Amino acid sequence: MAYVELGDVRTWYEEQGEGEPLVLLHPGGAGVDARALAPTLPALTAHFHSFAPERRAHGRTSDVDGPITFELMAGDTIAFLESVVGDPAHLVGVSDGAIVALLVALERPDLVHKLVLIAGVFDRDGWEPGVLDPDAEPPEFLARLYGEISPDGPDHYPVVVEKLARMHSEGPTVSLAELSRVRSRVLVMIGDDDEVRAEHALALYRALPEGELAVIPGTSHGLLVEKPTVCNSIIVDFLLSDPVPTMAPIRRAP
Repeated sequence: MAYVELGDVRTWYEEQGEGEPLVLLHPGGAGVDARALAPTLPALTAHFHSFAPERRAHGRTSDVDGPITFELMAGDTIAFLESVVGDPAHLVGVSDGAIVALLVALERPDLVHKLVLIAGVFDRDGWEPGVLDPDAEPPEFLARLYGEISPDGPDHYPVVVEKLARMHSEGPTVSLAELSRVRSRVLVMIGDDDEVRAEHALALYRALPEGELAVIPGTSHGLLVEKPTVCNSIIVDFLLSDPVPTMAPIRRAP
């Protein structure tokens, strides 16, 4: 566990394992941090040199003056890849982390090998109705989690809630045409009862030139916690293996 200065953001990260570099980007929301990756990180560190940074205003990484945007967090991640990882890496992003990973792949494809996008959207309209309700109060336990480790203290929690609500009201806004520029091999994964609309995830998969799709049955937006063995197996197989020759390809026909 260590800190790195990324511009004006003092960023906390965890580093484990050996092998090819991999950066795991946690879900978003005030009070959500790298602890949410506990069911997933060990399966990845068994095979990869894994990094799990906490983004600005999340976990042990402080907030800074000004708004929080997906673009700013993607810029922080690019700086992390350049200054800490030092080489191109696999990116595995969950929810807001998936959005950040996608933006990094669009901005700096030279820094990204394979890409795993778990329960994330490419456009804010991809969330199910009601998910982004600006009047909804966050669950009480998230405030407690935030207060446990945030360097800004529990009194700063409402500020972060407001900043993130505005971020979600404005983005992301990636187009299907932009998605066609992603050249990495990409796994799109959602739960079958996800907060991400299934139609939206399907559109994401279809727009990616090297996209693959996994829908985990009997799960929600918390699929990595609900069925960790199934999810981890699929993620690790995707990252370690080349595509198999398929017997009756349609989308991937020559």
